[in-house]
Amino acid sequence: MKKQYIFISLLFLSIQFTMAQFTLDGQFRPRAEYRNGFQTLIPDGADAGFAINTRTRLNAGFKAETFKVYISLQDVSVWGENPQIVPVDDNNSFSLFEAWASLKLSEKWSTKLGRQVLSYDDQRFFGGLDWAQQGRNHDLALIQYKGGKFVLDVGLAFNQDLDGLGGPLFGFQNIGTEYPANNPFQYKTMQHLYAKHSWEDFSASLLVVNYGHQNFDEEENADGVNSLLTLGTHLNYKKGKFGAAANAFLQTGEFFNGSTDVGGAYLLGLDLNYQASSAVGLGIGVELISGDDVDTTDKTEAFLPTFGTNHKFNGFMDYFYVGNHVNTIGLFDIHASANFKLGEKASLLAKVLNFSGDQDLPSGENALGTEIDLVYTQGFKGFSLKVGYSHLFPADGMYELKGITEDAAADTQNWAWAMLILKPKFLNTAKKD
Repeated sequence: MKKQYIFISLLFLSIQFTMAQFTLDGQFRPRAEYRNGFQTLIPDGADAGFAINTRTRLNAGFKAETFKVYISLQDVSVWGENPQIVPVDDNNSFSLFEAWASLKLSEKWSTKLGRQVLSYDDQRFFGGLDWAQQGRNHDLALIQYKGGKFVLDVGLAFNQDLDGLGGPLFGFQNIGTEYPANNPFQYKTMQHLYAKHSWEDFSASLLVVNYGHQNFDEEENADGVNSLLTLGTHLNYKKGKFGAAANAFLQTGEFFNGSTDVGGAYLLGLDLNYQASSAVGLGIGVELISGDDVDTTDKTEAFLPTFGTNHKFNGFMDYFYVGNHVNTIGLFDIHASANFKLGEKASLLAKVLNFSGDQDLPSGENALGTEIDLVYTQGFKGFSLKVGYSHLFPADGMYELKGITEDAAADTQNWAWAMLILKPKFLNTAKKD
């Protein structure tokens, strides 16, 4: 009888397997970095940083008629950080990057529940942050609509910690829902709406995001949620060899730590691109991000592109809005780029950016400097290699902003890296047409 049960179970699984699609793939991405002024100015005489880190992912997807499930396991570690003979990894490098289920409610409606990546448009406000080895994810519930050229996402999140006032019980607190956080990326609640419509040569989207952080008043022993509301649009036009993209965002509410109100904060961006030939693409653009007016003490006008893939913008050396440059003088970024196709699988990106503050520093300076970014990509059979070099030429304002004198800073501020990318596909049961 037991053998019959086993046979029936295997038969049932094989039928499910043939009726559904199962995929199993991975990623192996080691990256070496030489940091001699990455994110901030390096002092004169200081040794440059150098390390190799690796992201390893194993992704499994299952697609049936009425639902989809996706799981992504991830390990991110620096070479040598784990002792060789210690059986326990104390660095917590292993994590569950994605784990979600999508349920089909009708032909146009579905819901997606669990840990997932939010990535919209050019990733200016919501992005997967793929450059960072750890990436970015969200625990939330999505209601999704897809009909023709119109898409709609409505997301809801409520975050909680295992350790609470009443003690942990399967991830829940017995008393209250306290969730204090001390950084802008760790929100307690979030609601967002994203809508996009596409036409032949043009698309327009609307994004509304409200997220809240919990803070406590020790004197009154009370707690509340500080909410920050962001409203924005992304416009994209493409016809022939010419393309244009624009961003416009407004932000209002309360700063994440409750220290001040936010009002009149904005981000405006415009990028133009032209395909000069089959081998050369050109681009030029400008972005203005509002900063804090030091004359106003009761509120800030500084905009924060909270969940965006900020490494993609404002220079690859990450001097702005990558865990830094929060609630300060803002940014005015003028940039130009050229992308050269050097062969069937090779390309070179060259970009120059000039930075200045939206607000003046106390000295009256606002010029921050110029950055040059170069990225070479070479594809091979089954894998690819990327090599990058960036150089910053600081202006007087950058020294003041970073709190170091020009004499105390190193003469050369640069960053170089090399990254190998392998994406093996282990299994795919999808039927080929």
